[in-house]
Amino acid sequence: MPRVKPFYAVKCNNSRVVVKLLADLGAGFDCASKPEIEFVQEIGVKPEQIIYANPCKQISQIRFAAKSGVQMMTFDNEEELVKVSQSHPNAKMVLRITTDDSKSTICLSVKFGASLNVCRHLLEMAMKLNVEVIGVSFHVGSGCNDPNTFAQSIADALSVFEIASEFGHNMRLLDIGGGFPGTDNSEIKFEEFAAVVNSALDLYFPESSAVDIIAEPGKYYVESAFSLAVNIIAKKEVQLVQSGSNGEESGPIKNVLYYVNDGIYGSFSCKLYNHAHPKPVLHKKPSPNQPIYSSSLWGPTCDGLDQIAEHLNLPELYVGDWLLFNSMGAYTVATSCSFNGFLPPQIHSAMSRQTWDDVQLLRRGIEQAVTREKLPVSPCFVDGN
Repeated sequence: MPRVKPFYAVKCNNSRVVVKLLADLGAGFDCASKPEIEFVQEIGVKPEQIIYANPCKQISQIRFAAKSGVQMMTFDNEEELVKVSQSHPNAKMVLRITTDDSKSTICLSVKFGASLNVCRHLLEMAMKLNVEVIGVSFHVGSGCNDPNTFAQSIADALSVFEIASEFGHNMRLLDIGGGFPGTDNSEIKFEEFAAVVNSALDLYFPESSAVDIIAEPGKYYVESAFSLAVNIIAKKEVQLVQSGSNGEESGPIKNVLYYVNDGIYGSFSCKLYNHAHPKPVLHKKPSPNQPIYSSSLWGPTCDGLDQIAEHLNLPELYVGDWLLFNSMGAYTVATSCSFNGFLPPQIHSAMSRQTWDDVQLLRRGIEQAVTREKLPVSPCFVDGN
């Protein structure tokens, strides 16, 4: 998507190495709170590279944004306009609209976004309050399974642009949000989303419109970039009674419960926030004739809900063995806590030599390109490692 500049969603993974790398490569940042704004600014991100993409903000945090020079902010209701008019007179507001996110894993329009039939009122009110509105944003929901949702949302955004022009708003920004897949094994590939988005932009917001296009990718950048290694710290065998086809008991079945040193209050919080279904990869490859047992994985806390996975068919494993989970970069690091005193795992960063060289070339190119305006949503990491 060559016309789209990424504003990385910090909420997805706030690992310092991730944010610093994306900042060095010229990305902008979607921040949802004062701490996120402080974090990216401390790394060196300029205010104009930040969009405060939370439609419902505390007054104190609106004032902080004003003091920090962050002007781009989203809204979807009257009260937000009143707060902004009183606390941030230099704000450049972006009207967030609802989408049909019924085909997404996590729906967001139930909480955020203005329906099209109230946009006229909000735009008129903004004009009366002397609040500058510069564009429209939307989010199709996390785990979107229908690329055409983007096309319809972009068309809806054009309708709002046309209404805004009636009130004299200088509309010059379209924020197409996130919802892009983060792994290659997604049901719908990123390339399919990109093709639909590019066609819709060419139709409704051609380059001649002079509208800047941004997006808020999160999972797209980080989901497959992280892997998690966990250690088995305890195990328990349970004999379950199985009923035969005639209703009679057919003897006990061995079921194994494994307890590992991370759980849903740590990295596996992605089960709650991202509806993920992590599957383990065995560190030791089992032999072909090794017996398989029905197994489950549990986190280290005392909470009975701290279950990572169940109904797994695994060979006999032992305390001290390691399990690997791939694609653990989205809503894992950022959503971990220290419940029961169990701290989130340490992060060790690694990069292939080829990718490192590519990153250095990109960094030098960005520093030398004085007229550079946009970084493609897809960074040029060519080796796939």
